Amino acid sequence: MPWILLVLGGLYAALRFLPDVPVRYSDPVEHFKYGSTGGERESGFPYWIWQALPQVCSEYLPGGYASLGLIYEPGRNLPVGVSKRRNLGLDRVFLNCAVCHTSTVRDTNDAAPRLIVGMPAHRFDIRAFETFFFNCAAGPKFSREFIVPEVDRLAGGLNPLDRYLVYPVAISLMRDRLLMLRGRFEFVHNQPEWGPGRVDTFNSAKVLFNFPMMQLPEQERLGASDFPSIWHQRKRMTRDDGNRMELHWDGNNTHTEERNKSAAFGTGTTPPTIDLAAIGRVEDWLLDLAPPPYPYRIDQTLAARGARLYADYCASCHGASGQDFKGVQVGHVTPIDEIGTDRARLDSYTRELAVNQATLYAGYPHRFRYFRKTWGYANMPLDGIWLRAPYLHNGSVPTLRDLLEPSALRPPIFTRGNNVYDQQRVGFVADIPMDTAMDAQGAGAHPFLFDTRIPGNGNAGHEGRSYGTELPAADKDALVEYLKTF
Repeated sequence: MPWILLVLGGLYAALRFLPDVPVRYSDPVEHFKYGSTGGERESGFPYWIWQALPQVCSEYLPGGYASLGLIYEPGRNLPVGVSKRRNLGLDRVFLNCAVCHTSTVRDTNDAAPRLIVGMPAHRFDIRAFETFFFNCAAGPKFSREFIVPEVDRLAGGLNPLDRYLVYPVAISLMRDRLLMLRGRFEFVHNQPEWGPGRVDTFNSAKVLFNFPMMQLPEQERLGASDFPSIWHQRKRMTRDDGNRMELHWDGNNTHTEERNKSAAFGTGTTPPTIDLAAIGRVEDWLLDLAPPPYPYRIDQTLAARGARLYADYCASCHGASGQDFKGVQVGHVTPIDEIGTDRARLDSYTRELAVNQATLYAGYPHRFRYFRKTWGYANMPLDGIWLRAPYLHNGSVPTLRDLLEPSALRPPIFTRGNNVYDQQRVGFVADIPMDTAMDAQGAGAHPFLFDTRIPGNGNAGHEGRSYGTELPAADKDALVEYLKTF
């Protein structure tokens, strides 16, 4: 008889703890928004703990996950950019690509937000997201005594195995891992606040490679830059000379496939845990995903005048139009001494990091081969430029109209985090009160005061005669009007 119990117990354990099954979506848009990249296997939070923590540690996140700029669609209990997978006996959740590449736009303060996939997540504060979990884990309430009762309440009751074994073990493991990461990311606390819509991608990569962060030169430890848009990936594979476009803000890779796998590390994956099939679905869909057209009125006469100015001043670096990426300098890197923009992001990416990245996927057919150090920033196509504010790689200029002014006349301080659109200057309204919540539904990301005088936030560069900043005001207005057509 005991052996029968052992067999039954082993069968139950196998059925409970061995399945590794993501929630699947047939619609590619839903798959992008909620499908797994594999990050739950290594980094995933148990679903019910994810739901419980904003209540358990409410002192660190009084507005819930929406206050971090995460987007909840009606009828969904997870935000856009958070996926679910059954793994190790629990439903586990973590981030996917959409968390950094989806956001919302509102026509007015009273209008409902429109969700747009592929645009930069200009309201998501990823640093505040990490800080919440680190602070919660370091606090006295991250324990089974506080979390299990809340999970029991939210889940409608736990069975004895989950109440007394599974969740206590999961809480202990999760706390240890978060505290370990908190220590390794301690260098971030010595940086200025990034604010919403920005991330220090490659310093995070250095942490994963065990770089001694606090011993690195100061100029290497400051690399926060904006989330990019991700439309028209097929068109980004080649440039006029037949070679591949130089990608990322500094052009440090030329292969979209490799760049995508690198970006997947930000969603918690590792070489053994990445879900290549799921990421492949997203890659295929993104090849021809286009930005939505500008939805407001365009003065076609003024835009036609702007088209001629664009051809003279912008097309060689940024493409013939929002659909045609041809141009002799498109996808090439412009040296930092020529472009003159803030160099913190460029300096943070080093040759030593590129060498380490070449070890990723060692032994796999998709081993990284194309990361390299450059000495400037890449000239990018401007498709969907109306949705990519704030501008420059570090998001230091609020609107396109401001970008056409010399840096001395650009706003030195403005607010980020708003999704109400500025139709005249092309960007998001950037002069909102700091104490105003910006979501029409009553909860959401709050504005962040962005100071361009802080290291890494500089708004200089991309100015002078060849960049159009010396044009008459009427010509600048015409150029902005034409860019609305992109």
